[in-house]
Amino acid sequence: MTLFANIQADLATYNGVWSSQGFWVMIVYRFGRWRYTLKNGFIRKPFSLLYKFLYKIVQILTGIELPCEVPVGVNFRIEHFGDIIVSGYASFGDNCIIRNGVTIGLKNIDQKIAPSIGNNVNIGTGAKILGNITIGNNVDIGANAVVITSVPDNCLAVGIPAKIIPH
Repeated sequence: MTLFANIQADLATYNGVWSSQGFWVMIVYRFGRWRYTLKNGFIRKPFSLLYKFLYKIVQILTGIELPCEVPVGVNFRIEHFGDIIVSGYASFGDNCIIRNGVTIGLKNIDQKIAPSIGNNVNIGTGAKILGNITIGNNVDIGANAVVITSVPDNCLAVGIPAKIIPH
């Protein structure tokens, strides 16, 4: 999809509400992804500089870090803004929702591997998902859960450390 087609799809995900901070983050994210399609490095450099500036502005305004290196599927939604940190090593499938206070990142600083999140994953407020783990499809991560082990498909993960319960 093109830059504008992706932004249009993101706007539909946010029900046409331009004022959603999650949508602002997605615009900057899409722009960052798009700049990698520019093959000529000389042309790409000013767009990269603009991306870095916009990324920092949106990070300050919304409290959300979503680097453009993170692959996200369709209908990716940031439900509530603030205090959301996603490692550049993470990945998301389709139809994922994340809420405020969520951290998705490295478990150990010397291991540059972050979680791989499947399709239809609903991540509750304050959840921490860390390390070289896989979150399956159709999974719910409870509010404030700390997930440090893989979660199979069709499960619920709740608690500290997260306990896995089949749906």
